[in-house]
Amino acid sequence: MAAMSDKLENQFIDWFFRGQAIGLTGASAAAGTGPTSLYFGLLTAAPSDAGGGTEVTGGSYARVTIASSLTNWAGTQAAASTTASTGTSGTTSNNIPITFPAPTANWGVITHFGVYDATSAGNLLYWGALTTSKTVNNGDAAPSFAAAAFSLQVDN
Repeated sequence: MAAMSDKLENQFIDWFFRGQAIGLTGASAAAGTGPTSLYFGLLTAAPSDAGGGTEVTGGSYARVTIASSLTNWAGTQAAASTTASTGTSGTTSNNIPITFPAPTANWGVITHFGVYDATSAGNLLYWGALTTSKTVNNGDAAPSFAAAAFSLQVDN
């Protein structure tokens, strides 16, 4: 089994979540920055690696758009950092709150999250289980993840 180095984990996180050039040496490897924005969704069931899962629908639900930037996502060295990643954890977290619309219908039990490449439809790029499932009903406060509460790790 192969493993990703800390250097590559850092560069991937900075490229994918933080909008930076990949910065690898070699022919054409240094070209391009990552996605300009990512779209976060809430799921009521786990997806497979091929996609799927059960994303919330209706009741004012919408994915949340977060621009890929050093200020919106922490470097791997510490929560709230805004400089290039230098840590060894392969983990980033949100530097800003992630707040979904307030529900106007029951959304069900939220068990997972998904990161997509579009505001609707599109491709599921990254997903994971929430630490604690949450039932979201009509009239509840808008579901929100406080800064540093949403942690994502590169699976090595």
